[in-house]
Amino acid sequence: MLRITGCDETALAVAAARLAREMLRGQLLADGWSILHASAVTDPAGNTVLAFGPKGAGKTTCALLLARAGWRILANDRVFARTDGDGVRILPWPSAAAIGFGLLHALDLYDTVAQRVKDGEQLHPTQHPHVTHALLTGSRTPVRKPGSGKELKPQFFPDQLPDWLGLTLATEGRAAQLLFPTITPDARPAVTGDGMLLGDNDFFHQATEDRYPDVFGLLPPASNTTRCGTVAAALEQLPRHSLNLGDDADANTTLLTRTTG
Repeated sequence: MLRITGCDETALAVAAARLAREMLRGQLLADGWSILHASAVTDPAGNTVLAFGPKGAGKTTCALLLARAGWRILANDRVFARTDGDGVRILPWPSAAAIGFGLLHALDLYDTVAQRVKDGEQLHPTQHPHVTHALLTGSRTPVRKPGSGKELKPQFFPDQLPDWLGLTLATEGRAAQLLFPTITPDARPAVTGDGMLLGDNDFFHQATEDRYPDVFGLLPPASNTTRCGTVAAALEQLPRHSLNLGDDADANTTLLTRTTG
């Protein structure tokens, strides 16, 4: 048994949740799962569309637009994946969902979120105070971290995605299709190719983990292990599409729904 004590209930809850997540990560990695840098949505049958790419590529945009069009959101940044029979099973990573001001505005959700914060409701406690201040004052300008320029985003509890944003959640799925988006301002949304092969940065391991410290040394030293290679090979057998998305949410949604069938 591990007992966690403290004087601040919010800090205590966050610490307990992080340890619980590490226990889940450790057990799943021990059971042969890999962690992918991808967003994911499923249809009612569990068929899962995975969106890959570096930060800012449009993974979360793909997931939220498809979720608004009737898909179920599984994850917005990373997932667990493991080969299962002739396919790949997908599970969500347990964490807050980070959604930027620009995407909230494009989906006409900014005012709803800002009003709920003004009414006293709270987003995830890991959210930066500058983001909370921006919501309270109605500012839609992206908040940047001093020194690095990294965008600081609203952090939603998983249950706030349906309650605040009207999205439907999923708990697992089987990979059916891969998307590789790129966002280009003012571009006309289009399919630009047959998709890419998965690379080292599409897996989280000791060299690529940048957000959740691997305090117990659970992650593999590199992604070129037999396990990750097996997952990548199975995923690359699925339909793959490279996409160029623009600023028009409706046009992006039309392309995404047509591409995913």
